[in-house]
Amino acid sequence: MGLLDWFRRPARRKLPDDLWRTTVAGLPFVACLAPAELEALRRLVEDFLDEKEFTAAGGLELSDAMCASIAVQGCLPILALGLEAYRGWVGIIVYPDEFVIPRIVEDEFGVVHEYDEPASGEAWAGGPLIVSWRDAQMAGEGYNVVIHEFAHKLDMLNGEADGVPALPPGLAREGWEEVLFAAYDDFCRRVDGGEDTTIDTYGAEHPAEFFAVVSESFFETPALVAAEYPELYDLFRRYYRQDPLTRPTQAAKADNTAAG
Repeated sequence: MGLLDWFRRPARRKLPDDLWRTTVAGLPFVACLAPAELEALRRLVEDFLDEKEFTAAGGLELSDAMCASIAVQGCLPILALGLEAYRGWVGIIVYPDEFVIPRIVEDEFGVVHEYDEPASGEAWAGGPLIVSWRDAQMAGEGYNVVIHEFAHKLDMLNGEADGVPALPPGLAREGWEEVLFAAYDDFCRRVDGGEDTTIDTYGAEHPAEFFAVVSESFFETPALVAAEYPELYDLFRRYYRQDPLTRPTQAAKADNTAAG
């Protein structure tokens, strides 16, 4: 019996050891977690797989490895927040590659425009999360479509995606907006000026995209975020209640970045 059927059984079970080890080994930004963090992440992933439902689209055949990889990457941001942070939705749709989303927008003159937009990921408020498996496999060095879309889900937890997720006690909205929007404005200025930024320029599209893009970098290339926007890094550290820079592999990268 495969994992897809396994987690539909009434009795919850553990991830197979070999599948867990292989999945973690393929994700260096996860493999560098401390043993206690990895154990906590594994339990969280098992709960996640028990609660969420994966569906294939576009002719893709889902495998245990695909579901495990997406679940591990998606659960990393909520390692200290808990599965409750992903409440209110169930479905995860996986395409083999980029997919097309029909868009309908009305411009400032009241003219309605319809067009198809290719996408590698999409998160719908109250609805499913959609990812391209090809892009999901490109995780590493600051690009992570899975973390990006799951960050949007966190942003949507308290309403429309605006770059301000539901904040825990001790993090005031005013303080969050002050730091995040200052960094966002600076980032937009740099992108508009043609600067070759280490953080994905897609973050300049909207504060919600900036939050999601920086979340990718926070977990995969934390030294770059800390170097460019130290106050923002600290803000994310307090929100996610994780400090990726303290993890051995990431700490070594940070030393190399500082030396360079």
